[in-house]
Amino acid sequence: MRCTNKLLLTLFAAVVSISLNGCGEREIQFAYDPNYEVSSYRVVTENSSVTADAFASGLCVVNGDINVNDAIVDMSDATAAGLFDLNSGEVLYAKNIHERLAPASLTKLMTAVVALKYGNPDDKITVTENVNITESGAVLCGLKQGDQLTLNQALHALLMKSANDAGVAIAEHIGGSVEHFCEMMNEEAMAIGATNSHFVNPHGLTADNHYVTAYDMYLIFNEALKYDLVNEIISKNSYETVYSDINGETKSFSFTNTNQYLAGNYKAPEHISVIGGKTGTTNAAGNCLILLAKDTSGNPYIAVILRSKEREILYTEMTDLLDEID
Repeated sequence: MRCTNKLLLTLFAAVVSISLNGCGEREIQFAYDPNYEVSSYRVVTENSSVTADAFASGLCVVNGDINVNDAIVDMSDATAAGLFDLNSGEVLYAKNIHERLAPASLTKLMTAVVALKYGNPDDKITVTENVNITESGAVLCGLKQGDQLTLNQALHALLMKSANDAGVAIAEHIGGSVEHFCEMMNEEAMAIGATNSHFVNPHGLTADNHYVTAYDMYLIFNEALKYDLVNEIISKNSYETVYSDINGETKSFSFTNTNQYLAGNYKAPEHISVIGGKTGTTNAAGNCLILLAKDTSGNPYIAVILRSKEREILYTEMTDLLDEID
């Protein structure tokens, strides 16, 4: 589906600033309202008229399911999924694309967006006692109160190992508190058009009122890919680094990427290269995966699956989805 549906484009109406010829420099403000009945604004004065570009003019837009009933892709064990051609703006596949679901650690992509917008990779983070997450099964990289590491190192732990303690450390460093950081996450989500998402933590452990949609995850990942460091991190197979504890003594951690395509445990279709992505798993969210992939010509695609039943099924479904790329 081409990104030309006017009714859908209105979902991403944003503040528009327009300079009008003959009237000097003027700003005409349009407050955000998802119910606008136009997909772009035409402003007319006595001397000139201007049409402002729609917010979603460069984005894939989809209203409902695409190809789900044609049995092209077997997504019967997943709740939601989408395949997006970033160059053409086409949505190649969509299932329950706007259904609100728990995102698990796919949340961490939104955390990375906020961290890199408001922080610097060389920032020094001092870890607080709040990284002591005791939830059963929560993935941790072993940070302790008083540890010091850079934002760069913390982002590697966040996106590759999916470390929840790294998410807390980043949130407190950038936002001053986890609560304020989550407010920043929600503000940034709204700004990029992910209006059907809400975050109450920076890591994705199960919580009330914490949700995304498959479409919003496309928007969030698309935004994250604008940062070179995100592209670098998600494409790595492994990582090791050295940081310091409260006494200045050396500590280290090393880990491999949780993305099983990069780990070599699953193989993408022959004509597709998996560049990187983010995994997520909780009891509430099921098995989730979002990927950046490229075809043999180097054209980029984003593929996302939310709430698949099992990891093996998830990767089988994702391989089937990627195979729809020509």
